[in-house]
Amino acid sequence: MMIPIKTESAWRGTSDCRTCAIREMALFGSLTEGDFAHIHAPIDDLAYRSGDTLHAEGQAAHGVYTLRSGMLKLSRVTADGRQRILRLLRPGDVVGLEALATECYDSNVTALTDVTVCRIPTEVIHHLSQRSPRMHAGLLNKWQKTLREADDWLAAINFGTARQRVGQFVLKMRHSTDPSLSTLFSREDMGAMMDLKLETVSREVSHLVKIGAIKAVDKQGRLYRIVDESLLLAAKG
Repeated sequence: MMIPIKTESAWRGTSDCRTCAIREMALFGSLTEGDFAHIHAPIDDLAYRSGDTLHAEGQAAHGVYTLRSGMLKLSRVTADGRQRILRLLRPGDVVGLEALATECYDSNVTALTDVTVCRIPTEVIHHLSQRSPRMHAGLLNKWQKTLREADDWLAAINFGTARQRVGQFVLKMRHSTDPSLSTLFSREDMGAMMDLKLETVSREVSHLVKIGAIKAVDKQGRLYRIVDESLLLAAKG
């Protein structure tokens, strides 16, 4: 579903940026009403279902996305044909910043849940960055934050034993509104994120349940309550 946001409604109306729930985290968070007068192309409000692809690796890029709700995964296909999940994105994260420099996307982006995003044309960002020091500074900060989070994500879940990786993954997936809850995904997706076999992930999650570190909240095995964080942090071998 796509709802084009016209220039006159970019600041007020049905898509009022002032009342956006993630405004302070979003790419346009630092802009003033005057800055929006420089927008001369529509900003698209998009909704995707779980499993939908927003864009593919190598695809020509025409916009940058701000994730408003839901969760996305960034992945690439390795030389031997395996999917490698690079990291997950949450509300407020920006997708496709590399497009501003390379004019194409460097990864596949897929919805892990139902999501809503704002797609901002690259020409709008280039134009605003030139005219607004706030926008330029915000863009650099977002880029730096994205690189730092990508490094932190890989460091946390791609080193150590399988048990340590799964324990760190559970902690990484805690809800911001309720840190005692953690959302996991298909064991196949988790394995692709941590470079582990599906069977290994299933075994380690079951072990964490058995020792009382986590407790399943739903029947699907996706939502868990963290019972003893120290057991996750102390996971060894």
